Amino acid sequence: MNPVAINGTLIIQLITFAILVVLLYKYLYGPLRKIMDDRRAKISDGLAAAERGKEELALAQKRAEQILRDAKDKAAEIIANAERRSVEMREEAQVKAREEADRIIAGARAEIEVETNRAREVLRGQVVELVVDGTRRILHREIDSNTHRDILDRVVGEL
Repeated sequence: MNPVAINGTLIIQLITFAILVVLLYKYLYGPLRKIMDDRRAKISDGLAAAERGKEELALAQKRAEQILRDAKDKAAEIIANAERRSVEMREEAQVKAREEADRIIAGARAEIEVETNRAREVLRGQVVELVVDGTRRILHREIDSNTHRDILDRVVGEL
C-alpha cells in the first residue's frame, strides 16, 4: 500500500472539507466579516466624531475667549462711563453748592443791609433824642420836635 494513494476516503474528505469551507465562508466568515466591517465603520465614525469634537472644542474655546474679551471691554467701558458720570455728578454738586452758597451769601448780605439800615434808623432816633435833650438843656426849655423837624433833619443828615 502506498501511503500517498488517492482513494475514495480522501476524495470524500476533500469534498467534505470543501463543503465545510463553503459553509464556514457563507455562515461564519461572511457575517463575521460584516460585523468586523461594521465595527471598523463605527470606529472610523467615532474617530471622525472625536476629531470634529476637538475642532468644535477649539472653536468653542476661541468663542469663549472672544466673549471674555468682549465682556472685559464692556466692563471697562461701563467703569469708564461710571467714573465719567461720577465726575459729572461731582461737578454738578459743586456748581449747585456754589450756587447755594452764593444765594446764602446774597441773603446774608441783604439781611446785613437791612439790619444795618435798621441800626442806623435806631441810632438816628437816639441821636435825635440826644440832640433834642442837649438843645433843651442848652436853651433850658422844651423844643417841640414836630415844629422844628427840618432843623432836626439837617442835624441828622450831617451825622
